[in-house]
Amino acid sequence: MNHEETRITLRLPAELHAWLTAQAKANRRSLNSEIVYRIEGEYRAATVDTESP
Repeated sequence: MNHEETRITLRLPAELHAWLTAQAKANRRSLNSEIVYRIEGEYRAATVDTESP
């Protein structure tokens, strides 16, 4: 995975933001790291699914 970073502005529903914040705290990650961790997991899963015969 490329380590170049891009900044974005992200609008989230308040309930989703609160949930992600709680998950980040429980996992001892920043909110940004939690979001990246979850998106990367989905990305990996999608990549594996498309590479399977």
